[in-house]
Amino acid sequence: MRYIPSPIPLQFSYIYTATANTSGRMQYHRVKPGHSKLRISRTEFIKAYNEGQILAINPLQQRGQDSVFQFEFYI
Repeated sequence: MRYIPSPIPLQFSYIYTATANTSGRMQYHRVKPGHSKLRISRTEFIKAYNEGQILAINPLQQRGQDSVFQFEFYI
């Protein structure tokens, strides 16, 4: 999947990530740029995705695994 970055710099407060660890289990984090990275629950991640004002979504695809999708989104 191709990702085309925005030519306009984004002003955002948080980055939410959904990534798989080495065993394949999903981990969810909320990142405040320059400050902290906090592991959060799946429920909190879903609530932020459904209710937050998303500025951008960045798909993160692992090499050799076309069917596994991880991503981060910016609020």
